[in-house]
Amino acid sequence: MKKIAVAILMVCALVVIAGAQKKFKTWTEWTEKDAQKILDDSPWGQTQVETDTSEMFYSPTTPGGTNAAARGQQGATNQATSVNYRIRLLSARPIRQAFARRVELQNPKLSEQLRAFAERKSDQWIVVAVDYDSKDQRFSGKALQIFNSANTGVLKNNTYLEVKGGKRIFLQDYMAPINDGMGAKFIFPRVVDGQPFVTADGDYLRFYSEMSKDIKLNMRFRISEMMYDGQLEY
Repeated sequence: MKKIAVAILMVCALVVIAGAQKKFKTWTEWTEKDAQKILDDSPWGQTQVETDTSEMFYSPTTPGGTNAAARGQQGATNQATSVNYRIRLLSARPIRQAFARRVELQNPKLSEQLRAFAERKSDQWIVVAVDYDSKDQRFSGKALQIFNSANTGVLKNNTYLEVKGGKRIFLQDYMAPINDGMGAKFIFPRVVDGQPFVTADGDYLRFYSEMSKDIKLNMRFRISEMMYDGQLEY
């Protein structure tokens, strides 16, 4: 009887495990919605929303007034306007897989090249990609100008990754946005003093960058949630 009971328990366990595994799709099966979720709201991709409420209520533009200079540059909006900064760990496989899947859904012929990009392991660098969008192109245009004109020399002293305890690594290299849909790239060393900067027993990984006096990027990722296929991805 004991052997039969054990056998039944083992079969039940296998059924439960098989059922659980079916809930997880490989990235090549993701829908566009699945991929976008990984990019914008996941352990490896988050969205920082900055809202300008200064023009939320109507007020006349008066020569020499406090609102005259800003309106002269971008016009009056008379409503709250938001810019979404999409902050993603590009060196993490799930993010690259989400980018690859989005492209693959539009052009299946690129599958082979996309797979190499999506599955490649990162062992030297931590790469943070930042893109942005807004319903008001005047605001996204301002961000475009700032991101395109930035360079490593300007950013290296106020752009860093931080882990619990306040340990930081500063920017190694910056790449302005190109026409790849991923945005700007911030590159940091993965290993410091012979040790990985991020470890599985850490609490958080924080990305911070002062792009300008108006754009300060600040995002925390919870390390405990960054496990993927049994590996820590970042």
